[in-house]
Amino acid sequence: MDIPRIFTISESEHRIHNPFTPEKYATLGRVLRMKPGWRILDLGSGSGEMLCTWAHEHGITGVGIDMSPLFTAQAKRRAEELNVTERVHFIHSDAAGYVADEKCDVAACIGATWIAGGVAGTLELLAQSLRPGGMLLIGEPYWRHLPETEELAQACGVTSVADFLTLPDLVASFDAQGYDVVEMVLADQEGWDRYEAAKWLTMRRWLEQNPDDEFAQDVRAELTISPKRHVTYTREYFGWGVFALIAR
Repeated sequence: MDIPRIFTISESEHRIHNPFTPEKYATLGRVLRMKPGWRILDLGSGSGEMLCTWAHEHGITGVGIDMSPLFTAQAKRRAEELNVTERVHFIHSDAAGYVADEKCDVAACIGATWIAGGVAGTLELLAQSLRPGGMLLIGEPYWRHLPETEELAQACGVTSVADFLTLPDLVASFDAQGYDVVEMVLADQEGWDRYEAAKWLTMRRWLEQNPDDEFAQDVRAELTISPKRHVTYTREYFGWGVFALIAR
């Protein structure tokens, strides 16, 4: 069980596998007004930075589920670095369909709503692990402005304009599904630069160390196109944010 290899390679040096910076996660942790002892479930927890830093800074407890063995191992090491191994636990597993044994104060899926077929399905999944009155966190891309053609959307790295909503439409969709949006923190272009550009050096170093790997041609192709795609399309068309929701 693993994610596609290109992500395991290109994001192997990432602590955060989305366009948030550590400062954005700190802001999110602060505005959620978390209390010590809150229990958080994180589906698609990556390298565990959110749970580990929040356990360290806010005294929460949590469980993270991720299907990447590399990222799960990195999350466990990060918990050791911050001395929060008694507070947070990371499980290598498929987050799709995962329901916590104990109801949580916060149930999150930050940038991995594909695990349940999109935002609506992920909200339904997360709600099964949430205590009454608890909070859901959804991290999701949105269009800063709609691509004029399907070809332009595909140049951004997606299959169709319909893959994502604009920010107003995304917020309206939460309302339509019976949730109040009670907070949001949005990534900025610097966050996108840190997320995307950090991959390029990682891929270049990997190619230098693995010239004969059968996957080297794929990594070379991604390294060649990725900077141009980012500055031409991703940086201009994509937004990204985390939205805090409470059911009405």
